[in-house]
Amino acid sequence: MGELINVALRFALYLDLTLLFGLALFSLYGLRGAQSRWRFRRPLATSLVLGVLLSGAALLQLALSMSGATRLAELDSALMPVLMLETDVGQSWLLRLAALLLAGVLLLLSSGWPRFALYGLILCTAAALATLAWSGHGAMSEGGQRYLHLGSDILHLLGAGAWLGALAAFALLLRRGACEGEQQAAHLLDALKGFASLGTLIVVSLSLSGVLNYLLIVGPDLATLSASTYGLLLSLKVAVFASMLVFAALNRFHLVPQLEQALQQASPQAALPALRRSMFLELAAALLIIGLVATLGILSPNDA
Repeated sequence: MGELINVALRFALYLDLTLLFGLALFSLYGLRGAQSRWRFRRPLATSLVLGVLLSGAALLQLALSMSGATRLAELDSALMPVLMLETDVGQSWLLRLAALLLAGVLLLLSSGWPRFALYGLILCTAAALATLAWSGHGAMSEGGQRYLHLGSDILHLLGAGAWLGALAAFALLLRRGACEGEQQAAHLLDALKGFASLGTLIVVSLSLSGVLNYLLIVGPDLATLSASTYGLLLSLKVAVFASMLVFAALNRFHLVPQLEQALQQASPQAALPALRRSMFLELAAALLIIGLVATLGILSPNDA
């Protein structure tokens, strides 16, 4: 039961922080105008609050696991300060909490200093997302390999956040009632084109960091992919990632040009249903990957 709760908390926290960073980043390059860039203020605020609550729940769950206690009432009051101040995962938790609280302040100041607040929000949410690297296999490495592994994990997390956040943003922009007129469809097309170049960089960074992480955890032996639960789940993750690449290629080279042509003919609604289906399927695949990542983080490559 404890492992199931751990995986569920990891999934929720990974999902929340990747969406938080990704939506903030998308607001910079995917939306135009000072007012439009804060179009996602409500989901950003909701994600910030959830991020703080989920981080607290994850820390308490870690304390329960370390102490062997089954209830919060059984926890030794002296354990929490030691956990937060004397362990890497606790210190990363404090950094995450500080980054999320500062992000909340910046969100409150967004009306007065919209550009400054947005850049600061992106930096704070990136820092909060990066702290998740200390809850994975990278934190177990030693020496110089530790920094290489943590750096690769952070790059992977930021790439995943940028992609997932963009998919969530497009899902919000494509939902029924939000993209009815030609002007809204034109703004959507601009956002899709803006994501195209960044999307290539994201795929490259995810691919390179993913390969490096595998080599650092398992080594060059591919037999692990079929000889353990970890390997099978990792193989499934790679397969789902490949399906996302297919959807991304379909969107970029077929559905987006189709939308552009429909706009030229003043009938954008004809191109939106297919684009909407593709985006939602790609988002569903991304959610499955987040679930697999949450599970892989607590497994050993040698687990049967």
